[in-house]
Amino acid sequence: MNLPLTPETQRLAAASEQIERAAPGEFTHSTLQVGTMASGQPIALPLLLAKGRSEGPVLWLNGAVHGDEINGILAISDFMAGLDCDTLAGTVVATPVSNPTALDARRKRVPQDEQDLDQSFPGDDAGMLAQLLAHAVFDGIRQCADAVVNFHTMNPLFSSMPYAVYKDAGDGAASEDEILGAVAQFSPFVACRMSVASAAELPGNNAGALDYQCLKHGKLAFMVELGAGSQQQPEHIRSGVEGLRRLAAHLGMLPANKTKPAPVRRVTRRTHVFSRQGGFFRQQAAAGTTLPAGQPLGLIQDVAGKTIETITFAQDVQVIGIRNDPVVHSGDRVGFVGLEWDTWHEQ
Repeated sequence: MNLPLTPETQRLAAASEQIERAAPGEFTHSTLQVGTMASGQPIALPLLLAKGRSEGPVLWLNGAVHGDEINGILAISDFMAGLDCDTLAGTVVATPVSNPTALDARRKRVPQDEQDLDQSFPGDDAGMLAQLLAHAVFDGIRQCADAVVNFHTMNPLFSSMPYAVYKDAGDGAASEDEILGAVAQFSPFVACRMSVASAAELPGNNAGALDYQCLKHGKLAFMVELGAGSQQQPEHIRSGVEGLRRLAAHLGMLPANKTKPAPVRRVTRRTHVFSRQGGFFRQQAAAGTTLPAGQPLGLIQDVAGKTIETITFAQDVQVIGIRNDPVVHSGDRVGFVGLEWDTWHEQ
């Protein structure tokens, strides 16, 4: 007698079999079952799948790993809707909402366990909800994907121009030139090379990031940051779509793009900037610009308009992000800047 599949076995079968069973030239919209709410409502991830009529790589697109990061969802949606499976070589798979309960709650973290999903990979099929979600995404990537783009935004309190982040994963991962060749297709303001052990990053399990775990498993992977959170920004969404089209051409999945990508400004050291005084942060610089040494990133004023802190640097910096919300306390983040950089050219 055949025993019924457990929910976990059903989910694993769906993650692998939907890609395998899709017919050439077919576009499908389905789900990956992860679990259930107390009410019995399913917890599931939307899965978009476009399979070309000819052989080629598998490109996996992931969005909303943080529930308040919206632009990537819409860029994935627009890109997928514009694909012609008859001219596509290979397969594009998308999990545009990988953190559905956080998206529905309009929050960054998984509400049920307060975990950061992008510090939870590769996941655990018998763990907390964040680990279940991570496992559902990563299992399909591990089995099927050749290249992975993980879309993020800055948090809702900041503004930024689109930029990229890639991890240093050591031997066995895609080479830096391979990663930057793919990153260049998005024309980012900067591409930040990040060590998961970097003291300049915020606390947490940075090695649990999706792109880092993909690199450790031999996949080409990086992050694209598309502006600010909790809002749609049409110009950044369009840049994400155009970047995906150029990336697909770069990977040989769409007709070749004759335009060579611009050189990439590679940031090799960056830092968050914190306020020492509480008050009101007044911007003096803009995201996506180079701030000369000695010029202020911003001022902190008290309620009487008196400047109580001026934030400057002894060197030029790249302004990756800057705070929009003026209300700050001591220790709040007011900026995110690149400290060291060079220029990478495609060979």
